[in-house]
Amino acid sequence: MSTVRLSGVGKSYGRSTALADVSLALRPGITGLLGPNGAGKTTLLRMLATVLPPTSGRLSVLGFDPAQPDERTSVRRRLGYLPQEIGFPSGFTVFAFVDYLAVLKEWSDAPSRHAEVRRVLGLVGLDGLSTKRIRALSGGQRRRLALAQALVGGPELLLLDEPTTGLDPEQRVALRGVLAEVARTSVVLLSTHQTEDVEALCERVVVLDAGQVCFDGTVPELVSRADGCVWLDDHQHPDAVSSWRTASGRYRSIADPAPPGVELAQPSLEDAYLLLRRADRCVSCFGSSAWRSSGSVRNGY
Repeated sequence: MSTVRLSGVGKSYGRSTALADVSLALRPGITGLLGPNGAGKTTLLRMLATVLPPTSGRLSVLGFDPAQPDERTSVRRRLGYLPQEIGFPSGFTVFAFVDYLAVLKEWSDAPSRHAEVRRVLGLVGLDGLSTKRIRALSGGQRRRLALAQALVGGPELLLLDEPTTGLDPEQRVALRGVLAEVARTSVVLLSTHQTEDVEALCERVVVLDAGQVCFDGTVPELVSRADGCVWLDDHQHPDAVSSWRTASGRYRSIADPAPPGVELAQPSLEDAYLLLRRADRCVSCFGSSAWRSSGSVRNGY
């Protein structure tokens, strides 16, 4: 079974620490990666994509050591990577761009390569635009094109940095179907700010903050830790972690714990994430273990 393992991995840039003592084990399926800007999510993905070496710790990707040049090449042959930003060559058509990336992935046989290009363009709904110049595409179409190149060859490890940026709701739902199929046999790591995508897709969620893992477990486990902390009221509460006026005119508020006598609401993943982000190290909803793993980080959940 394909696995990815990080053991005490850290990454520093001079005096600045991007990641500190991160230990994770990833298996086939979709893992959601949440965290604020600057939490270290993109750094983590770039290390797994063999773009960056770790400063400390050990990294094993699909059974290979990326620190060794030959093994790093082996990882790249089995890898699909969608960075947060991707540069497109000037003048390329949709088909030519994906075909070019397939050549870089060592697809030397033209007929089979072209069949694969058509397959991945079909997966992202761009098969009807194969001859269109990239410069004429919309932002959402470019994002889907970037995803298509990551899917070439059916990668064993698929790394996605904000894949739904610029996609409309229908396209996001279609993407979820594609990723669910890929995850049957591949390790998929999805970094996003969209908690609804994680809630809809992921069996597991990892939350990074300040370069450290502060939660690692299932989505229901994280959501359940906000039980009793979310409520509806006619007024804002001064001690709420977050509070906003809903379409009904009532306020949805989050605090640990909810004040007595209020109408409790079913928490969402977003509620739990906001509470986790604002919580101290020991709070009644999350407990003292919330800012570390509940066991799954160390034990390879």
